[in-house]
Amino acid sequence: MKRLLYTVTIAVILSITHASYAARSPQRIISLGPSITRQLYLLGVEDSLIGCTIYCEKPKEAKEKERVANAIDVNLEKVISLNPDLVLATSLTNPKAIKKIEALGIAVILFATPENFSQLCSQFAELAERLGKGERAQEILTAVKDKVYLLKERVEGFKKTRVFIQVGAKPLFTQTRDSFINDLIEFAGGVNIASGAKSGFYSREKVIEDNPEVIIITTMGITGEEEKNIWNKYKTLDAVRHNRIYILDPYKFCSVTPVSFAETLEEMVGILHSQ
Repeated sequence: MKRLLYTVTIAVILSITHASYAARSPQRIISLGPSITRQLYLLGVEDSLIGCTIYCEKPKEAKEKERVANAIDVNLEKVISLNPDLVLATSLTNPKAIKKIEALGIAVILFATPENFSQLCSQFAELAERLGKGERAQEILTAVKDKVYLLKERVEGFKKTRVFIQVGAKPLFTQTRDSFINDLIEFAGGVNIASGAKSGFYSREKVIEDNPEVIIITTMGITGEEEKNIWNKYKTLDAVRHNRIYILDPYKFCSVTPVSFAETLEEMVGILHSQ
């Protein structure tokens, strides 16, 4: 009898705790980053999303949400009118806008651009906990990490492929060692030729000197095709000689989630080891 009473008591306590936590979970969320918006949909809290940026285009349902910002600037009047209880900002969000939002008593959580896969996963878990979706996040992360492990295992022992990833055109811009993109390259069995650079600004002369075997272009719009045509003029590049210049969806690299990281990694493995 005592054991039954103890079990029932614990169940009641857990139920009350869960209900209390759920009640504290934000119900009116504004996302100021495309990657954050995608993560909200992964966690199944899209009904609580009331506003996002003009660049939040995935999933397609996000286009129906109220637009309150571009990549940097925030329409404060629109934010206030929507009466959010949580604003999720990124390192690109205008710091002055963040301060003004906080001054209104609105909670703001700032997520920096993840520097590696581990940090990407940690941020996703942190976001999920804040929204009362910790269990859902752990299910997703377990599946993602298993997939990443298997892909890394698949390329173990393969010859390392020299890679240059272009994320900007004017000026030419890439990603260095402290980025999740560097992890994508290394996990896929590649070597980032810019890993040792002090910044992402890179010259074509330096790319030619480093002579990558693969060039991946992730710039927006028609710029990708234009850049591919420019690179194809440098006939001495191994990537040009072997026709290994690829244009990939910039969302894969600029609006990343743990799930999309694993999906892009699988694509990268195919690209780097196709020959």
